[in-house]
Amino acid sequence: MTNLRVFLITLFFVLFTITNVVPKKVEADATRAFFVFGDSLVDNGNNNYLATTARADSPPYGIDYPTHRPTGRFSNGVNLPDLMSLHMGFSEPTLPYLSPELTGQKLLLGANFASAGIGILNDTGVQFVGILRMFQQFSMFEQYKQRLSVEVGADEANRIVNGALVLITLGGNDFVNNYFLTPVSARSRQFTVPQFCTYVISEYRNILTRLVEVGARRVIVTGVGPLGCLPSQLATRSRNGECVNEIQQASQIFNPLLIEMTRDLNTKLGYDAFIVANAYQMNMNFITNPQNFGFVTSKVACCGQGRFNGVGLCTPMSSLCRNRDVYAFWDSFHPTQRALGFIVEAIFNGTSDLISPMNLSTIMAMDNNI
Repeated sequence: MTNLRVFLITLFFVLFTITNVVPKKVEADATRAFFVFGDSLVDNGNNNYLATTARADSPPYGIDYPTHRPTGRFSNGVNLPDLMSLHMGFSEPTLPYLSPELTGQKLLLGANFASAGIGILNDTGVQFVGILRMFQQFSMFEQYKQRLSVEVGADEANRIVNGALVLITLGGNDFVNNYFLTPVSARSRQFTVPQFCTYVISEYRNILTRLVEVGARRVIVTGVGPLGCLPSQLATRSRNGECVNEIQQASQIFNPLLIEMTRDLNTKLGYDAFIVANAYQMNMNFITNPQNFGFVTSKVACCGQGRFNGVGLCTPMSSLCRNRDVYAFWDSFHPTQRALGFIVEAIFNGTSDLISPMNLSTIMAMDNNI
């Protein structure tokens, strides 16, 4: 049995046994590719190949992955793109673009260009050094298209790119690892919170416009989550575990601006290229009522140190919970793989308050009928 087949069988087993919510699998076009751009929420290993401190390549990261080894995913197991790939009916998760395994026919499945630590702004995450900022991710995507053209020809490569689904996750680092990183940051001296949100959205518009220019036609855009409720923020800014109001307000200003901006882009394009996932509300559902989702806590991270296990990243020396399934957060910034299952359920089947203008099941059904 090949390593890939072992991986897929094990992955199905893991997801169907430890995840309480499993979105209905959508029949996908076998030739449809999946491209991923963004930060640590969707990076599945690119930073393993970079000289950066933003890494998840040591235990106990990956403790619940099929191999029980770290993969570069900032998760105890699989991450958001893995779950989406599985439930869209793709034959296997997309590989990191920097992986030496991404060759030949595997190029037809797509690629993941995400890099932990980056933001919408180029000055976000400077403390992590050699990460792949968005202009670099786009440069790699152009390289990918050239490699794909060699494999299948230019016309077929364009068809694959135009027919692909794209996921992009950005914005959180621009707040927690830039504007709010220190009590008084360079950006906080330059902008008020509303001004900063407006500025970041204007830069995000340029990124999304560039995505269309390079061939994207269906793009899932995740808004920023409830950043003030992250264990990292509870550990450093909260007195008694309450979500940090100032950072919460930033998320609440940013997300409506994102929806407004993508609607304007869709209107100008004449079709729904951009679909926005309300990551704020998706996360708040289980943060506010963790017991309703089978969690014992949404404040304390499973792996970490300090208050709420929210200081620094997860390391071999960290305090580690025994049962990851009952924790909403894996480390100081990232949900557990089980929590991600609820987010994927909302992306696939959520109502318009969670994902708009339509959910992913509707999109896949529409596209399969074209």
